[in-house]
Amino acid sequence: MPGRLQDKVAIVTGAGSSGPGWGNGKATAVLFAREGAHVVAVDRERKAVDETLGIIRGEGHSAEAVIADVTQASDVERLVQHCITTHGRIDILHNNVGIVEVGGPVDASEESWDRVVDVNLKSMYLTCRAVLPHMARAGRGAIVNISSIAGIRWLGVPYVSYAASKAGVLGLTQSIALEYAKQGVRANAILPGLMNTPMIVKPLSSVYGGDVDKMLAARSAQCPTGKMGDAWDVAYAALYLASDEAKYVTGAQLVVDGGLTCKVV
Repeated sequence: MPGRLQDKVAIVTGAGSSGPGWGNGKATAVLFAREGAHVVAVDRERKAVDETLGIIRGEGHSAEAVIADVTQASDVERLVQHCITTHGRIDILHNNVGIVEVGGPVDASEESWDRVVDVNLKSMYLTCRAVLPHMARAGRGAIVNISSIAGIRWLGVPYVSYAASKAGVLGLTQSIALEYAKQGVRANAILPGLMNTPMIVKPLSSVYGGDVDKMLAARSAQCPTGKMGDAWDVAYAALYLASDEAKYVTGAQLVVDGGLTCKVV
């Protein structure tokens, strides 16, 4: 049977993992390719995205890499123009780029705030701004933005810039969804809970004195399931929202957290 994204052109930003293992963007890029999409895998790190590209092509699927810093409008415009020139359309935009830096509203530096908000929120504004005219002209398109339950809940870690930026992603996504609904463009957000991905290791272990095992154990203990989720949990949620199975789903906030946000404490 054809894949769920057969012959679609999908941009996946943050397609390289920030460390060993599977990050959300890497898993999503591979899964989209397995489901028949031609994946335009975007990252600013050549080594990281080449690893993802190697996995996809090694499995006999279709992908290409574009090196770009999606916090820069010129890089985003170059990326989108490349897709239109080469493929004639963009069916899916999956925004996965994100970082976390620890710091509360008083001790987080202005530089840290700007860096996190640029990467987590401005990048999504720039990519959406660039692809929306093309999707609107085509009368179709699916945008999937990665937010976080940190945008709607206090999770016990002082990372104010991360929480604020992820809340901003929800507002951005909803605004796009409603403005472009009649033009056939859908926009949805995924809110991962506590996930065991490479992104959390360095910044969050600092909260536990640099003890990675202690950090992983503490985060797993918070989860109703007794363990964190992983990148594939996010990737399969993204696959649904990007596919035609979700043709009547827009403006949604899909929580993928093992039930964590259902807890009172």
